[in-house]
Amino acid sequence: MYERELEATAAAMVAKGKGLLAIDESAPTCKKRFDSISVESTVENRRAYRELLITVPGAAQFISGMILFDETIRQSAADGTPFPAALKRQGILTGIKVDAGAKKLADAPGEKVTEGLDGLRERLAEYRGMGASFAKWRAVITIGEGIPSPYCLDANAHALARYAALCQEAGLVPVVEPEVLMDGKHTIERCFEATEATLRCVFNALYLQRVALEHMVLKASMVISGSECPKRAGVEEVAKQTLFCLKRAVPAAVPGIVFLSGGQGAEEATAHLNAMNLMGPHPWPLSFSYGRALQEPALKTWRGQSTNVAAAQKALYHREKMNGAACLGRYTVQMEQEKVAA
Repeated sequence: MYERELEATAAAMVAKGKGLLAIDESAPTCKKRFDSISVESTVENRRAYRELLITVPGAAQFISGMILFDETIRQSAADGTPFPAALKRQGILTGIKVDAGAKKLADAPGEKVTEGLDGLRERLAEYRGMGASFAKWRAVITIGEGIPSPYCLDANAHALARYAALCQEAGLVPVVEPEVLMDGKHTIERCFEATEATLRCVFNALYLQRVALEHMVLKASMVISGSECPKRAGVEEVAKQTLFCLKRAVPAAVPGIVFLSGGQGAEEATAHLNAMNLMGPHPWPLSFSYGRALQEPALKTWRGQSTNVAAAQKALYHREKMNGAACLGRYTVQMEQEKVAA
């Protein structure tokens, strides 16, 4: 029913030199971010911050879509324009996070499963009516002693596939996000094993639940050393291992892969993406769907002050531009100096 629309949306999401900006933090996560700049997490402060992110002049050169939270898709800019309409006016697609968060997986210490399938069909129809073109669901996979377990991988893959099938039925492109967390002391080799097992399980579930791979986007975590690993792999090694893993587990039918930053530093995430694109060509476009790695400099510049909005938007635009270049393999560290000159 929606085949052509889904195909066009998926292609637009991973258009050359463009990626996604994730601004779908839940209220508790937003509070943590606001606490870091000593700003109270009120509805109005969150709305003002999201307006700052949504209305960056020229962002559409590098941003194809933005992922919103339920609260945000229902809000408007100061001039009364609903946020989805404000994005559409710029030629940017509206996405929506639809999962209800990761909860403890029964009888599986240290592991989680994402909830949110109840009532999802009706919510997707509502979001489409509000202007959404795509949706996102995040599974959380932890690396530890004896985990991830096949039980955890299967439970999360099943939920991701059910969500993806419902999205396509509703005319929304599903962003399928099985995040392998970088928290821990594990090596890059251990991350490779966990990531490959996760992706194989997810794509098997997608196949069983009749999800059209041509009408989805994969949001993947990079194969990277744990954040507490004493000897962390360098940029080239991360790029090489990530590509090797993806080529073993992700079918070429997928229109594109966008990476999550997962706690990486802003410039680190950009460098990794650039290194991978320098190693191309690849079976799929490789782009970004960063949250913190794009927002952090803007958040620190804004600090809740309306007088800082223009400077914060410049900081965000700079990061968007850097990652747009990385999608093409054209990013250099020297380009970071542009923000100093700006």
